[in-house]
Amino acid sequence: MAKKLSFLMTALFAMLLLAACGSSEEGTSGSTSDSKAKESDVFKIGLEAGYPPFNWTQKDDANGAVKIEGSNEYAGGYDVEIAKRVADSLGKELVIVKTEWDGLVPALQTGVIDAIIAGMSPTDERKQVIDFTDNYYTSEFVIVTKSGGDYANAKSLADFSGAKITSQINTTNYAVIDQIPDVQKQTAMKSFSHMRVALESGVIDGYVAERPEAISASSANENFTYVELEDGFEVDEADVSVAIGLVKGDENLEKINETLNAITEEERQQIMDQAVANQPAAQ
Repeated sequence: MAKKLSFLMTALFAMLLLAACGSSEEGTSGSTSDSKAKESDVFKIGLEAGYPPFNWTQKDDANGAVKIEGSNEYAGGYDVEIAKRVADSLGKELVIVKTEWDGLVPALQTGVIDAIIAGMSPTDERKQVIDFTDNYYTSEFVIVTKSGGDYANAKSLADFSGAKITSQINTTNYAVIDQIPDVQKQTAMKSFSHMRVALESGVIDGYVAERPEAISASSANENFTYVELEDGFEVDEADVSVAIGLVKGDENLEKINETLNAITEEERQQIMDQAVANQPAAQ
C-alpha cells in the first residue's frame, strides 16, 4: 500500500511539473511572438548622423528630424527624408540607429538594422555582401579647400599636385585621390567633421567629397570653398551615386524601388537644397 501511494504521489508530482513547464513555455512563446510582431512594425535604418547634408545630429525635432534610438538627440538630413518615405510605403515606424561608418554593413548583416540609408555608394565590392536598391541620389566628386588658399582657383587634378589631400576611410572618395599627380595622400579620416577640422587648422589642404557635402561645408564655414574640376576624377556611376543597402534577398527590395522611383529628379534636388538650408551649422 505504501509503495502504491508513493507511486501515485510521484506520478502526480511529475504531472504537475510537466504542466508548469508547459505554462512557462507557452508564456515564453507568446512573449517572443509579441516581440517579433513589435519588431516587424518598425523600419530600423543605420546612418552616421554626421555627414551633412545627407545626415546629421541635432538637439530637437526641428525641420522633421527623427529621434535617434537610445538617445535624446535627433537625426536630420536628406537620408532621413528619404527614409521617412520608405518607412511610410512599408507601413512601418521609422527608427534611426546611429552607427559608425565601418559598422553599417555588419549591423545590417547581423539584423541590428533593416537598411543602410547613409549616402552609401553601391560599389561592386559592397554588392558582394549586401544588396542595393536603385539610386536615390547621384552627384559628383569635388575637392573642398580653403577660400583664398593656394588651391582655391584650381581647375584640374594637376593643379592639386603636391597638395595634402584626404577623405573618409573605406570610401571611393579616398581611392580616387591616387588620380591626382604627385599628391601627398594623407591618412584616411573617420568622418567628414574630422576633415573640416583638419582643413580649418591647416593639417590638410583639402579633401574629396560629394558635391552636396561640399556645398554643406562651404555654407557652414565661409573659410571653405570647393573646386569643381574641368578635368576631374574618372569614376564609375556607382561611385558617385547613393542607394539603400539591404540584406541579400530582402523581400522589400521591389517595394522600396517603387517608392524611390516615384520621386522625380526635380523633387530630389528640392529635398537636397532644403537639407543644405536646414543643416544645424547653417541656422
